[in-house]
Amino acid sequence: MDVARQLLDELMGRNRNLDPSVKTKELNWEDEEFCTYFMVKFCPHDLFVNTRADLGQCGKLHDEEAKKMFDATKPCRKKIQYEEDFLRFCTNMINEVDRKIVKGQQRLLLMNSKLEARPVSKQQEQINTMNEKIEKLLREAEEAGIRGDVDQAQSLMQMSDQLKEEKDELIKQHESNGWSVTAEYAASQEKQMEVCQVCGAFLIVGDAQQRIDDHLTGKQHLGYSKLRKAVEEMMEARKRPSPQPEERRRDDRRRERRRDDRRSRDRDDRFKRDDRRRDRRDHRDRNYERHERRDRDRDYDRQHKRTDRHRSRSRSH
Repeated sequence: MDVARQLLDELMGRNRNLDPSVKTKELNWEDEEFCTYFMVKFCPHDLFVNTRADLGQCGKLHDEEAKKMFDATKPCRKKIQYEEDFLRFCTNMINEVDRKIVKGQQRLLLMNSKLEARPVSKQQEQINTMNEKIEKLLREAEEAGIRGDVDQAQSLMQMSDQLKEEKDELIKQHESNGWSVTAEYAASQEKQMEVCQVCGAFLIVGDAQQRIDDHLTGKQHLGYSKLRKAVEEMMEARKRPSPQPEERRRDDRRRERRRDDRRSRDRDDRFKRDDRRRDRRDHRDRNYERHERRDRDRDYDRQHKRTDRHRSRSRSH
């Protein structure tokens, strides 16, 4: 049900069931209903459907309009966070498959060492010797035919056919005793394997081109290839210096001028505050001196009056 609802939302819009007269909610790419991975590049859940690496259905909405708004938005903290989350998720998936590749290579090395340590059977040695003789006779017959020596070429071909019959007879005798040339051939082919460096799948060296093409166009190989390419592009973009358009440079200069003006006003205000404090301190000092002088004058007048009264009383006596 949720999958069907999400599909309808993507095809017909989230407000498909609302009354046209009702005011709809304005689209915002920051809403939690939207898949952040899809807005950054793509959703990894869509890459491995019905494969061993299937991540299941994505629980978020994949909205093209929200993706366009996200791409058009200037870099901000939330947008950068979305890109970091996408990069971290993809890197973890790549690290996991890289560990799988290393284990696969170690497994092949172990298998090859066991096959190389196993001695070749006596029956297989006889078959190999006869095959070498047959190939040598065929080469000599071809060379004789090129020289125009038809008799010798026919003689060598007869010897080659006779060896082939002897070989077939020898194989039948050995198979009647429980030995199988098919098993020996299969065992010899086990070490002709390699690990895909993109998705970690086991491949047969020299396999048919159709099987190779099927692997290269498979969901798992294409999915991991897309993950690796996305991570490489994002890492390269981080290394490159971001171009600074003229408008952004003007904004930076404007902000710099406002910052300088604000610093100048702050400096002037600080000087004014210092001047006011200095004036208040000077005023307070002057008031203090005036009061001190007035008190001294009052004390002097009082002392002088007492002295005059004392003199007046002394003359009266």
